Amino acid sequence: MRRSAILRLIIFTLLAMTIMSSLYDKEAAAQFIVLSKRVSDALPTNDPNSPLWGKASVATFPMSAQVNWDPRIFSVTVKELTVRSLNNGQDMAFMLEYKDPTQDPTDQAALEFMVGDKKSHFCMAQEMMQVPSGFLDIWVWKGEANQGVQMKAAGFGTVAPQKTNDLTAKGFWSNGVYKVILSRPLKTKDPDDAQLNLGDFRDIAFAVWDGGHQEKLGQKAVTSYYTFKAEAPVDTSIYIYSLIAVVVVAGIEFIVVRNVRKGRSS
Repeated sequence: MRRSAILRLIIFTLLAMTIMSSLYDKEAAAQFIVLSKRVSDALPTNDPNSPLWGKASVATFPMSAQVNWDPRIFSVTVKELTVRSLNNGQDMAFMLEYKDPTQDPTDQAALEFMVGDKKSHFCMAQEMMQVPSGFLDIWVWKGEANQGVQMKAAGFGTVAPQKTNDLTAKGFWSNGVYKVILSRPLKTKDPDDAQLNLGDFRDIAFAVWDGGHQEKLGQKAVTSYYTFKAEAPVDTSIYIYSLIAVVVVAGIEFIVVRNVRKGRSS
């Protein structure tokens, strides 16, 4: 019977590991990364109040003034940024939410990904300590036209629109709060674009300009890099393997118990 108890313990351990693994992933996503939630519907790129956004993980990051390089600024309006993201396997959308007491045509918001193998500083890929930098794919929402523009940067003075623009963006302001939605296909044919693979971890950073506070160019609120992951379809293999393990262990337990009973009867 001792063997039977050990086998039961193995079964419960396997089940507990499966459940804890699932819970840990959700907790990690909520605390440390921007997780782009996989959905099957069309993305709500024109509706910040769509119920689909309620399915997305919420990540909130502090923002601070860009003080490293001229033109720098020492005080910014936006101190905190909340980020949600959705993907449907073909396209991806982000919603950036932040407080801004005024709506100004020069308001802007952006997110950025590194492109290529070289690391790039989150502030326009500016070089530091003469260390060569890579370049950035920057998704910018501009308030004046209320639309998106993809930019490329490899340091201050190099920022320029990309040759092709695969980005759509729209901002919504109400009662001192902006909700800015930026969307783009996961994959494009543009070599200047960050190609986003489902399940991969990438660095992502954000910036906001409050035009009413005369913020422009390098004068902006920024975050450092955080981790981003586009959620892939649910991998059910872990549950299948766990079920197989349970069935196998249960079968072994049955055989052991049967043999023990035969031994006693004899």
